Amino acid sequence: MADSNKTDFTNPSTFILLGIPGLEVAYVWISIPFCTMYVIAVLGNFTILFTVKREQSLHEPMYYFLCMLAVTDLVISTSTIPKMLSIFWFSSREINFFACLTQMYFIHCFSVVESGIFVAMAFDRYVAICDPLRHSTILKNSMVVKIGLALVLRGSMLILPFPFLAKQWPYCRTNIISHSYCEHMAVVKLACADIRISSYYSVSVAFCLISLDFFFITVSYIQILRAIFNLPRWDARLKTFGTCGSHLCVILAFYIPALFSFLTHRFGQNVPLHFHILIANMYLLVPPMLHPIIYGVRTKQIRGRLLRLFTHKGP
Repeated sequence: MADSNKTDFTNPSTFILLGIPGLEVAYVWISIPFCTMYVIAVLGNFTILFTVKREQSLHEPMYYFLCMLAVTDLVISTSTIPKMLSIFWFSSREINFFACLTQMYFIHCFSVVESGIFVAMAFDRYVAICDPLRHSTILKNSMVVKIGLALVLRGSMLILPFPFLAKQWPYCRTNIISHSYCEHMAVVKLACADIRISSYYSVSVAFCLISLDFFFITVSYIQILRAIFNLPRWDARLKTFGTCGSHLCVILAFYIPALFSFLTHRFGQNVPLHFHILIANMYLLVPPMLHPIIYGVRTKQIRGRLLRLFTHKGP
């Protein structure tokens, strides 16, 4: 009798997400930090959006970019974590074929948008620190809106071929995805066709985006650091350096797991599957949780406004 998961179909009606193969017995324990980080991410990012919306004094480019980051984090985490938790808690592994493609699109599209937001935030900090007198003229509200629209358009157009190509491939081997979400290469590897177009395109997009975005971020922070070391007071240097250092740690927490997952799919045959998937999950979990803490709670203006809101004091 033929295996029920190996059928002759062009497009399956559903895929089966395995979760984290090899760690099934620990799903309940794994779900606890996953759920905790998701709750922190949702509450933290909504708090930032609420605070910036309420406080007129926070209607500045830095906080607009922070709101863009918060929305992006909410989309990425909410499009993946609830399904992961349903796998861990209820063994609900099935996902509709088109829902899988939609999840794939949202994950990768908003990851590209988030990378662009990091570039925009680095540029904003560069202008604010290195050329403060021109900051308000360079980054007007209209310019911030144009940057935001450009980032969304870039992500949307570059990632659109991912689900489009994935839908074209015939899936006649299996519909079991060895992952906890519909990651692009994890899905297209199931196709019984030559998927080099998908593979080459994803490699090109990832390489160009990561290289260019990280290059611009690096250049911006090098200029910022040069300006910091020219500050006359040591305590001012230390404070500014501490802020920039925490921002760089958050940026690295986004890029390193993403790059690791990307490279492992293509060259990491000896990497244990459960380790690869855990790192890929950290890429979706940790940055959305850290951003409200690093960019929100540690930012004096937002922290002060939050305290005023919760203590019901006037501005």
